[in-house]
Amino acid sequence: MLKKHIPNFITCLNICAGSIAIILAVQGDLPHAVLFIFLGALFDFFDGMAARLLHAYSPIGKELDSLADMISFGLAPGVIMMTLLEYSIFGLHVKVENLAALSLAQQLTLSIALLIPVASGLRLAKFNIDTRQTESFIGLPTPANALFISALALIIENGKYQLIDSVLSQPLTLIILTIVMSYLLISEVHLFSLKLKTLSWKTNQIQYIFLFLSAILILLFYQYGIAAAIILYLLISIFFQPKK
Repeated sequence: MLKKHIPNFITCLNICAGSIAIILAVQGDLPHAVLFIFLGALFDFFDGMAARLLHAYSPIGKELDSLADMISFGLAPGVIMMTLLEYSIFGLHVKVENLAALSLAQQLTLSIALLIPVASGLRLAKFNIDTRQTESFIGLPTPANALFISALALIIENGKYQLIDSVLSQPLTLIILTIVMSYLLISEVHLFSLKLKTLSWKTNQIQYIFLFLSAILILLFYQYGIAAAIILYLLISIFFQPKK
């Protein structure tokens, strides 16, 4: 039946969005690259919803979803981070034409960004075989990491708070953030899931509180709010989620 292919079709749209994001990031067009990562996140949300509503689960759908996430939320944010590191070294909107001409220190600095796709691949592989992650997550989900890095790119491109922007655009800051976020991807930190099985307040208090606070942060602070929402997600999960 046609309906069983609908979730996989939406997942393929995620792959397309992530691929376009990578091309744009390589070209240095970070705002539009980020837009396509956001679009990929939207497709990632709706393919799961479609599978649940249509009861169209399949082994190939599960594997395809992970491959799509690796492109949109693993490789794409990794390329964005590498571009941000280039900007931090050579100046905003300055792209390196010949990597071989760089010093060893500069090459190593840019290579730090590769931790993101590597850790994302490990995170996705672990998720597919880890039976503990049916109700919640262990380690930062790849879409959350991609949204954080995307917000960081928007801040550096179109920041409004000079002190914050200056700190975030420093090579050392970007390296530290890359290492920390990569570690969180493969860590044993327990994080709540935003997939609601019911609309009940009693069973989804944490999710509703998080969504409400995140909406306020994003409406008030835009790209800063997106980054702050991911940090809030981590803090709520670590300190306020009921232990099972």
